[in-house]
Amino acid sequence: MSTVAAPTTTSLFSPYALDGLTLPNRLVMAPMTRVRAAAGGLATPSMATYYAQRATAGLIVSEGVQPSLLGQSNPGTPGLHTAEQTASWRQVTEAVHANGGRIFAQIMHGGRVSHPDTTGLQPVGPSAVAAVGDVFTPNGPRPAPLPRALTTEEVPAEAASYAAAARRAVEAGFDGVELHGANGYLISQFLSSNANLRTDRYGGSVAHRIRFAVEAVAGVVDAIGSARTGIRLSPGATFWGVAERDVPELYGALLAELDRIGLAYVHLEATSDDEVLLGLRRAWQGTLIMNPALPMGPARAGRADADRWLGHGADLISFGRAFIANPDLVERLRAGLPLAADDEATYYQGGDAGYLTYPAYAHTA
Repeated sequence: MSTVAAPTTTSLFSPYALDGLTLPNRLVMAPMTRVRAAAGGLATPSMATYYAQRATAGLIVSEGVQPSLLGQSNPGTPGLHTAEQTASWRQVTEAVHANGGRIFAQIMHGGRVSHPDTTGLQPVGPSAVAAVGDVFTPNGPRPAPLPRALTTEEVPAEAASYAAAARRAVEAGFDGVELHGANGYLISQFLSSNANLRTDRYGGSVAHRIRFAVEAVAGVVDAIGSARTGIRLSPGATFWGVAERDVPELYGALLAELDRIGLAYVHLEATSDDEVLLGLRRAWQGTLIMNPALPMGPARAGRADADRWLGHGADLISFGRAFIANPDLVERLRAGLPLAADDEATYYQGGDAGYLTYPAYAHTA
């Protein structure tokens, strides 16, 4: 592992070597749910076009992809747990690579953030504690149901589902995978101190609450290698009603274990104050992707946010919503061009409108 770099004037547009994968710039397209998959969780030609349009990003991280039917959170999302799903993703990875890009698949197990109307199954979680809020279903928003608590014997199989999906991702042509350990989904639920009320080896102490995350990551690394494995985390976040005690200790312990295993990167969201995040930057000795904007917050991240975090020692900067309306975001930021506004009403509506219909910047004479 490399040591943490001192603050520098590193450019957002300088190349970066990510464990053997050369990125032409330091902009990462963050994972964003767009619910455009076909029936059966299949990737589509429109999805191939969408990602290929944004292939100038140094790295693309796909929308969350469920590793099993039980792990599906929202309707209309893609999977990586059947042969047909795996084959459907090849059109996406081939289109991105043909345009000169690089793409990781984000593996996302929803855990308790799901609904029987979506999967036909009762959601599972570390404990029988319902998420806070309404979840999306084919029949509209519904209150999050009470999940079934996984038994101690069942937990390793759910951890192993990430590795199974990772193998399929590599088979489908992805350059690697990112485990979704953030935003109140299954890994985050195990890290939590209120969604996880277990008294076995997966709950209670910090060492026990990080165990599921560590086992999931270790399984993926064993399956596809550390150079192809990253994880996204949201320290101190409260999505779907999760709460975390002792955030610096919890994430410090987790990062120490991840450092021992070895990963391509850790991807942090700005869900804690700078003091906590900078402490985690010092604790993590490898590549750090920083997402400066709070997910679903009032403002998009911009060039100033990126430069600030590069100065704080982040290696790569991820942008989410800015990539929705600006497929040429890299060039717009490089040239100081204005950014187009995204239409939030089209985020999850399906179809190509608000998906493939944002043009590149039109220069005028």
